[in-house]
Amino acid sequence: MAAIAVLSTLIVLPQPAAAARRHHAERAPAESAAPRPAGAPLMAIVSIKSQRVTIYDADGWILRAPVSTGVKGRETPAGVFSVIQKEKDHYSNLYDDAYMPNMHRITWSGIALHGGPLPGHAASHGCIRLPYGFAGHLFGISSVGMRVIIAPHDVAPVEIAHPALFAPTPEARAHSAALASEAAEATRKADAAKTALATAEREAARARLALRTKENLKTRAEAEVAAADAAVDRAASDEAKARATEAKEKAAAKLADAQAQFDAASAELQPKLDAVTSAREAAAAAESARTTAAKAAREAARDLDPVSVFISRKTQKLYVRRGFEPVLESPVTIRDPDQPIGTHIFTAVARTESGLRWTGVTINDGSDAKTALDRIAIPQEVLDRIGPTASPRSSLIISDEPLSRETGKGTDFVAVLSNEPQGGLAMRRKSSPSPEFRYARQRERERQYGWGSSSGSYWGSSSGWGSYSGNSYSRW
Repeated sequence: MAAIAVLSTLIVLPQPAAAARRHHAERAPAESAAPRPAGAPLMAIVSIKSQRVTIYDADGWILRAPVSTGVKGRETPAGVFSVIQKEKDHYSNLYDDAYMPNMHRITWSGIALHGGPLPGHAASHGCIRLPYGFAGHLFGISSVGMRVIIAPHDVAPVEIAHPALFAPTPEARAHSAALASEAAEATRKADAAKTALATAEREAARARLALRTKENLKTRAEAEVAAADAAVDRAASDEAKARATEAKEKAAAKLADAQAQFDAASAELQPKLDAVTSAREAAAAAESARTTAAKAAREAARDLDPVSVFISRKTQKLYVRRGFEPVLESPVTIRDPDQPIGTHIFTAVARTESGLRWTGVTINDGSDAKTALDRIAIPQEVLDRIGPTASPRSSLIISDEPLSRETGKGTDFVAVLSNEPQGGLAMRRKSSPSPEFRYARQRERERQYGWGSSSGSYWGSSSGWGSYSGNSYSRW
């Protein structure tokens, strides 16, 4: 009876952990969307404390949903990331081939946002699980490069203006537009030159055919003259000789006419051959001009791609990337370098008449965002290079942290908060973003069914004023 009573007590009284999970599930935020048309997503902010993700466009939040982050010992790392790869149907090579649909990879070692079960509390091995439907919707509107901020607590972007934030110049966009126009005109001229060459070649081909026809006529006339000569020589009587001589005269007249036609055709062909030579040279020159103009336009357009700048108090350096490619690094001056500055992410969200509209997010203790900007002094030569061409989605990150080892080929800057648990990251080994980066299960499915998953990745290139070789930045 005593045992039954104890058992009854155990059954009736809820387990504290289970009760906490149920309580947390009851408080879990539901999915929601802003009551306005949504723009392109610029950033996703994940709150580990609230187990919630919020997606922002240029004008504020557009989507919210509950998430499940990493459990104790495999915690989702807090810090600054970006989407470096998207894959519609993804299977984990770390955890029993687990299905991770609508994956947004943020580290090459395997941290990602993806669809998954949400029990109402942290439950993953380091990834950020999203509601399945929400993950699919986000996959459809997001793009590689979207900023992903994982914060220990609840944070949100606020608008900010400061002289240290880059201000583009109208001249840079005008210059790019002018080069694009020149490239378009060069392409038009190259196409016209190709058309002219094709026309000249057709005319020359017709002239060659006509010449060949006249040559055949002349050859036959020459054969008739030769036959007539032989007939004259064989003639045994005066009458036969007269007939043969008359035939020879007709053959000679026919040959003279054929020769005249052949000479005329030859004279007509030569200018057409000269025209082909001239058209070929013009087409080659036009194609060379098109190639040069297109390259200049591409480089100018690439210089207008979003630029990312990372300033580390730890290393006292400034780093620049554009299109996931390192451009340069430079020493930077930070006032009171022995004092924490925090981790702040400033994002250019839209153009304005005077430049760019910026927002700031602070994800840990330290200076407030404005004070952090006040404490840095970006070298003027760096500002002169990146400021004029800055565009929406450009970013400036200021942090106490150094660059994470996850910053590498095919990534934007990655910074991880060192005073927050990183179990989910520590358990992983960094992989290579090479074209062969595919999981075995996916390769098997492609071989079996003859189709692959929808995926995308972006490899940018450095601007014309920086260089990168191996793992070293250009220094100046």
